[in-house]
Amino acid sequence: MTGGSGSDAGGTSSTGGTPPRRRGRPARTASDTGPGARERILAAARTEFAERGYDKTSVRGIAKAAGVDSALVHHYFGTKDEVFAAAIEVSFEPALVVPAVLAGPTDDVGERLARYFIGIWENPATRAPLLAIMRSALTHEAAAKVLRTFVLRRLLERIAEDLDVPDPTFRAELAASHLIGIALLRYVIKAEPLASVDIEEIIATVAPTLQRYLTEADPGG
Repeated sequence: MTGGSGSDAGGTSSTGGTPPRRRGRPARTASDTGPGARERILAAARTEFAERGYDKTSVRGIAKAAGVDSALVHHYFGTKDEVFAAAIEVSFEPALVVPAVLAGPTDDVGERLARYFIGIWENPATRAPLLAIMRSALTHEAAAKVLRTFVLRRLLERIAEDLDVPDPTFRAELAASHLIGIALLRYVIKAEPLASVDIEEIIATVAPTLQRYLTEADPGG
């Protein structure tokens, strides 16, 4: 007699063997959903965007680098554009920077802004994602939109509005054109001598122009 083994067609014991594996998304582990998951995703996103650029970076690739399921990236950040924006925000930190730039005498706001903006480009940790956005913004509208949102709307325009000057958007755009132009030439194109000159010399030269853009009655001089 041969029916006493109790095995089913798939070879699994009906009396306590390992159940068949279910298909579908793997269960989330504590490392997926723990308090550090969001930070790991953000760090992975910054690295992926910096190394691969906007076009070649995917949500799946970010998730793999962070060691989480791609659904968790969507859960925390939404779309690829939104995780890109979140990665850039870590560098700019507008909620902290605007009050810091506005603190102190109005006569020195141009210098404080120049020192802050150039400072984040000089820091290797914040420079990498900024290089990614600068390069991508030249060819990709989503990246250009992020750049406009953070540099103009969430940073420079807020500063100009708090200074209570006419045409704050126009003044913010003038300041942005100056600062982004410096970043492009010094850190992306690496044009000499700008790429090698001491940052204190750049700040001293740029600060009066930013001051005029942001505070004087006639920003054109």
